[in-house]
Amino acid sequence: MLYHLSNKIIKAYLSQRFKRIERIRHHSTELQQKVLQELIQYTKDTQWGKTQELGALSAVKELGDALPISNYESIQPYIDRMLHGEANVLTPGITEYFAKSAGTTSGKSKFLPINKKMLQDNLIASSWESMATVYDRRPTAQSFQHKNLILGGSLEPYADYKQSIVGDVSAIMLHTMPGAGRPFYCPDFETALLPDWEEKIELIAQKASKANIVMIAGVPTWNLVLFQRILEITGKSNLLELWPNLRTYMHGGVGFEPYKEQFQKLLPTDDFDYMEIYNASEGYFSIQDTDADGMLLLTDHGIYYEFVPISEVDHSNPTILRLDQIEEGEKYAIVISTMAGLWRYMIGDTVQFVSKSPYRIKVVGRTQHYINVFGEEVIVGNTDQAIAEACLLTNTVVKEYTVGPIYMSEPGKGGHQWLIEFEKAPKSITEFELILDQKLQAINSDYEAKRYKDMALGQLKIQILPNGSFHKWLKSKGRISAQVKVPRLSNTRNYVNDLLSFVE
Repeated sequence: MLYHLSNKIIKAYLSQRFKRIERIRHHSTELQQKVLQELIQYTKDTQWGKTQELGALSAVKELGDALPISNYESIQPYIDRMLHGEANVLTPGITEYFAKSAGTTSGKSKFLPINKKMLQDNLIASSWESMATVYDRRPTAQSFQHKNLILGGSLEPYADYKQSIVGDVSAIMLHTMPGAGRPFYCPDFETALLPDWEEKIELIAQKASKANIVMIAGVPTWNLVLFQRILEITGKSNLLELWPNLRTYMHGGVGFEPYKEQFQKLLPTDDFDYMEIYNASEGYFSIQDTDADGMLLLTDHGIYYEFVPISEVDHSNPTILRLDQIEEGEKYAIVISTMAGLWRYMIGDTVQFVSKSPYRIKVVGRTQHYINVFGEEVIVGNTDQAIAEACLLTNTVVKEYTVGPIYMSEPGKGGHQWLIEFEKAPKSITEFELILDQKLQAINSDYEAKRYKDMALGQLKIQILPNGSFHKWLKSKGRISAQVKVPRLSNTRNYVNDLLSFVE
């Protein structure tokens, strides 16, 4: 009875909160100018702000050439000082939390500052907006009456300065969650923040199998590992047999298309909401506010957005566009300025605008995760879509995959090599290769042109990996966490060769 009342009260609050979503839908460009003005005022008296003369900028104009594009390497010296407790470096005061971004499976970790202002204005506020959207899409939702299952990361003191706390952004959000939300999440927060990933999966599976779960959230890759264990424990054939009230899955981190069929098998009902969010280590950027394609860009949540055309990502002086200058259908590298002290920071993701009224985006890849050895310009969005369509036509289910080039200098013609782990393998791998290749050509005209009469590229080749290969490979690298994803594409053979060596 008490929880029923709390759901009713919070539902009313979320209804009011949803007005902010409506405002974003209609006034994004004006809201962005207000965010930029606040960012300048908030940061201008920091050490970095004084060096860059932020106080001299006019918030009513674009940043122009006043500030350069930055990346992690260019601001790492500042972040190192913040990690060791120095105040007023990139942001006012001392920053306590740092989101640990794993990057690629072999790359070194990055530590992105998350100060109190960023927590309140972006991460916590965006979480409330996400829940407001859940209730707008499903007015009968019971997220604040029963339990929501979240699979997050872990936190630990920074090795060289124990007062600084580092970990996955999901763990920072759990650790700082307002008290009003904590009773409605499974597992308990002590279990949720455990550092040992396999121990955490087992404990969460045991606890969640006894709870009334109505919403789940997390990266699809790791959710599937957890669900498999839960079904083993309970003997159920799907999740709805265990959790009949489960109606929402909030997902992000990787493209959902390759996993969609697996989730539909686990959740055999049409009465279900799949809701994509875009929550990275650098910030919470967008949410899927309707069933329409794309996610609403959160333009009133402490982040100022700019965009670089994907064709100019590697230029020393690229074109930098404001939100009101972008074109629908074009692909851009996303550039952010945030309350956490990141200014004109290129995060490495590429997005495509599917709508300008309102501004909705979809993530189509990484600036460094693509294949363009032969001029084919294949991005993750292309391969995710192609593999989903090929699976549908062949009644096949793919668990994981990665793709690398076959160089022309090697025996035979150049092309692409796909390493795939199937949950349900095709009857004919030869037929699957042909269909996948045809789908990729239909999606990407550059790939199609290079495939013309096999002149530049031969048909793609697939090598099937044993079940569990990707998971074991990541584990061997010490890269088991909520933020680590399998690298889909690479312009080199590094991942492909490493995986093949590991499997052999």
